[in-house]
Amino acid sequence: MPPVHSSPFFQMENQAILSLLRHTTTPGNEKRTKSSGGLLKMFKLFPMLTSGCKMVALLGRPRKPLLKDNATTGTLFGFRKGRVTLAIQEDPQCMPMFVIELPMHTSVFHKEMGSDLVRIALESETKTHKKKLLEEFVWAVYCNGRKMGYSIRRKQMSDDELYVMQHLRGVSMGAGVLPSQSEKDIADGELTYIRARFERVVGSKDSESMYMINPDGAAGPELSIFFVRGH
Repeated sequence: MPPVHSSPFFQMENQAILSLLRHTTTPGNEKRTKSSGGLLKMFKLFPMLTSGCKMVALLGRPRKPLLKDNATTGTLFGFRKGRVTLAIQEDPQCMPMFVIELPMHTSVFHKEMGSDLVRIALESETKTHKKKLLEEFVWAVYCNGRKMGYSIRRKQMSDDELYVMQHLRGVSMGAGVLPSQSEKDIADGELTYIRARFERVVGSKDSESMYMINPDGAAGPELSIFFVRGH
């Protein structure tokens, strides 16, 4: 992993985000960094995936979760010509507790996934402390140090988002392409997804981090998601 001083995140003005990122470079987190490669490597297979080769056909049938632990399930999905949506679930078979469409095109996200380090930071700019952190609505979104724009957490999921959650309810981890619902979906490009288990670390009432878990223990790229409430 490159040192934090060489990361674009080091240029951020928000000290809370900087504090979280420095935390990820400590020796105690080296094991976490080394354990996140397998699923990200699957993204390099996306050019070879076609409508006739869909992992969800094998993984999406309802069944008991593959992993029985307290980890959080995170899903990043979107049409190739659309934007990426992030959904977080405490249980992969339950409705998400947090859904947000990121201000990032899917093609841009796939390109970032080809790097060795993917860090997504969401900073709430509201000052309300009566809500839990993930209950905030307005978020500034950063990817690998670059501000992508603003998003609003969904109160209700769209039909496309419900479709994805339904088809992946029995999937604990994986990456691939979901079947198209209509001709409009075909025009928008294939609906791709990556779904993984994340270690969720609560730093305080104003900061949380999620680190992707790869059970095969292989070294590789790191995917981390940070949530920070502005002060």
